[in-house]
Amino acid sequence: MRSSPRRIDARASARRIGSPRSARQGKRIVPYLFILPAFLVYGAFLLYPLGKAVQLSLFDWDGLTLATFVGLDNYASVFVDQRLKDAFGHALVFVFFYAILPVAIGLVLAAVLSRARVRGLSVFRTIVFLPQVIAMVVVAVAWRQIYAPDGALNTGLRAVGLDALTRAWLGDYTFSLPAVGLVGTWVSTGLVTVLLLAGMAKIPLEHFESARLDGAGAIAEFFSIIVPAVRAEITVALTLTVVASLKTFDLIYVTTSGGPGSSTTVPSCEIYRRAFELGQVGSAAAVGVTLTALIFVGSLVINRIGDRAS
Repeated sequence: MRSSPRRIDARASARRIGSPRSARQGKRIVPYLFILPAFLVYGAFLLYPLGKAVQLSLFDWDGLTLATFVGLDNYASVFVDQRLKDAFGHALVFVFFYAILPVAIGLVLAAVLSRARVRGLSVFRTIVFLPQVIAMVVVAVAWRQIYAPDGALNTGLRAVGLDALTRAWLGDYTFSLPAVGLVGTWVSTGLVTVLLLAGMAKIPLEHFESARLDGAGAIAEFFSIIVPAVRAEITVALTLTVVASLKTFDLIYVTTSGGPGSSTTVPSCEIYRRAFELGQVGSAAAVGVTLTALIFVGSLVINRIGDRAS
């Protein structure tokens, strides 16, 4: 039985146009094609090195001879080795100096600046943000000079008659860790303040006027209006500063090199020490993977808390 010309033309048109289902599938694929180049770069420069580090962490390797498979022994040493446990403990201490303290200071400072009529606010923002622009190595060298036995800090203490408080700050087992941590506070406070100022600039003035009519003071305005309005900015600031605190290396390496003893060592310093000084590449990779997992979990927790609070 021969098909009519009209039916043949309908079949040809259907083949040219395609079914609605295939059209929808094609539309779903298009967005992935746009992100494919970025994903390839991401995979080549991040996912592949991370996978390689995970592979190396399962071997005992000095970087030169043949590697020996040891399974999870390198990870076990992270939880057994006292020096490594101290290093991760110091990293958590730096979270306070790099993240919590700057966010607290930045909140108060940004709230005062946003509500007060200050001339030259843009210049102040630039000055406060300046530590973020300066290379961390330069910051570390400058603060090492300040903390030196004959540096500016001890000279100032002697000038006001507080000679008993002078010390070799970076060589003291008790004060070296908080001394380096305060440098992190100085660096992070500017970034946090600028972020929070940007968030507070979006708060409508009507909210403050209504609060004043209800008899609210400055402290009540701070906790009931300002803090809830900048939750998203606080989440971003905490994420950036917590990540910076956990992966800090250059500041520690230049100021104390992890000393005195191991009183200021952090996981990044231990990775460098094990990989390039002791020839324990597998152990260094295990510490690096553990640190990466800790940073990921910390960022995830902060963002989950921030999403629930908003």
